[in-house]
Amino acid sequence: MSEFEIKKSGVEYDAVIVGSGAGGGMTGYVLANAGLKVLMLEAGAYFDPRIDSQQLKWPWESPRRGAGTTRHFGDFDAAYGGWELEGEPYTQKNNSEFAWFRSRMLGGRTNHWGRISLRMGPDDFKPKDGLTDPWPITYQELKPFYDRVDRMIGLYGTVEGIESEPDGIFMTPPKPRLNELFIKKAAQKVGVTVIPGRGSVLTEALKDNKDRGQCFYCGQCGRSCKVYADFSSSSCLVIPAVKTGNLTVITNAMVREVLTDKSGKATGVSYVNTKDMQEYQVKGKTIILGASACESARLLLNSKSAAHPDGLANSSGIVGKYLHDSTGASMSGYLPQLVDRKRYNEDGAGSIHIYSPWWLDNKKLDFPRGYHIEYGGGLSMPGYGFGWGIEGMNGSIPGRDGKMKEAGGYGAGLKDDYRRFYGTEVGMAGRGTAIARESNYCEIDPNVVDKYGIPVLRFNYKWAPEEVKQAKHMQETFKEIMHAMGAIASEPPGAETSYGLEAPGKIIHEVGTVRMGDDPKKSALNRWCQAHDCKNLFVVDAAPFVQQGDKNATWTILALSMRTAEYILAQKKNLNIS
Repeated sequence: MSEFEIKKSGVEYDAVIVGSGAGGGMTGYVLANAGLKVLMLEAGAYFDPRIDSQQLKWPWESPRRGAGTTRHFGDFDAAYGGWELEGEPYTQKNNSEFAWFRSRMLGGRTNHWGRISLRMGPDDFKPKDGLTDPWPITYQELKPFYDRVDRMIGLYGTVEGIESEPDGIFMTPPKPRLNELFIKKAAQKVGVTVIPGRGSVLTEALKDNKDRGQCFYCGQCGRSCKVYADFSSSSCLVIPAVKTGNLTVITNAMVREVLTDKSGKATGVSYVNTKDMQEYQVKGKTIILGASACESARLLLNSKSAAHPDGLANSSGIVGKYLHDSTGASMSGYLPQLVDRKRYNEDGAGSIHIYSPWWLDNKKLDFPRGYHIEYGGGLSMPGYGFGWGIEGMNGSIPGRDGKMKEAGGYGAGLKDDYRRFYGTEVGMAGRGTAIARESNYCEIDPNVVDKYGIPVLRFNYKWAPEEVKQAKHMQETFKEIMHAMGAIASEPPGAETSYGLEAPGKIIHEVGTVRMGDDPKKSALNRWCQAHDCKNLFVVDAAPFVQQGDKNATWTILALSMRTAEYILAQKKNLNIS
């Protein structure tokens, strides 16, 4: 595209933020409330849960009965995007199988996540086993920001005093449902710790916030909440920030690159409007990337100039490297003692009611670090494909006469099986720590561009033997708990499938591509998520993570981005950045 065709804005904003998820949303909220004029660019559509959520719709209101055909997590889920997007490819090398989920909506992935909100612990920031580099900050440095996020957004849970699972400032958690009572009793019987869940769902009214309602336990947080009772960046951060009059949001803006001047200072960004396919440029005194770990790395690597020949903020050569996603494996089954159980509303909160933090000493195991367990099942809304608990369990089930019979079938018999087994299901999923390795990375594919003409990412990622052993341990633990419950469970997968270990990227917890550190030769960002090579450039998503723990990343992204936003304000006040 020639220079004269690019549409340039004459307005210079105090800050331009790329991405509207947890990091971009929090940064925009803090800066706008401090009086800065902020522009936020979102690649997807506008989305306000109060207006656009598909909450409380019945499966039969969709011609696909809510199946995951148009959206990966079901027709009604608030997930505008997926692992594969038309016209937006990514490639692999060396038989890599990394799966990259992109969200294309205001608020990003925070609209449809599980709201499991965990703090990383002291050893996650400063690991004692020497396998990975320490973060340049400690848990104690981030703790005040975790506390403020808890108070500001709202979080349920209980104080447990577990060092590796730091306590927060909690609202009352929802009580365990029937299937969870069975799970808890069985898990504790085999030595697995079980505590109430920790979820960013308002089980109590939030003080001094009249815009957000209290949870009414429909169990559909994944569809995003019309009363703003759960945390989404759109409802809790971006929309309130827009109301200050200081935040402007442009949707359908696919950012191509960060623009710099001859000295290497960031001056703005270039983006393609996904509707008219024209290229636009906007100017900002400070540029903030919150586009997701891989997308922010892609932007930096595509932002080449004479001052930054290897990509912006990449004099160290580490941008794109140390990519890692949580490990994940699962098991499902059903409880025969709950067959023909009574029907009642058991929806509960859309986040977990119980979970197991890591409970073992790795010195006694053959793999490093740990995992937590998330539990589910019970009388949730049946969707398309309900019945896995019948057909998947060795092909036979107890009939009404007490004798075993073949599962499923057709007509009245099939309907009778579904009625009898509805609410008997139990499921458990492990989410564990993968080691950050330089050999797992994303880079620019020199031969492929997307439909906007932007060079795409190419992934190189392999699970290591330690992560496979972790998945094996997950399956062994699941089997123990299932047996202690008296559950009929699916047969655990074996070594040929790496014990059911999901492909990297499938857990959608990827972090670490633009990592922070004190040494500019080994990191792209300093301890404030500020680029070593470009002082008015910051990254506020999961890319700065040095090493993820066995915790979901969102609460740490929120705390880090709040900390970074306040640093930006302090630096502007002291005239250290323009």
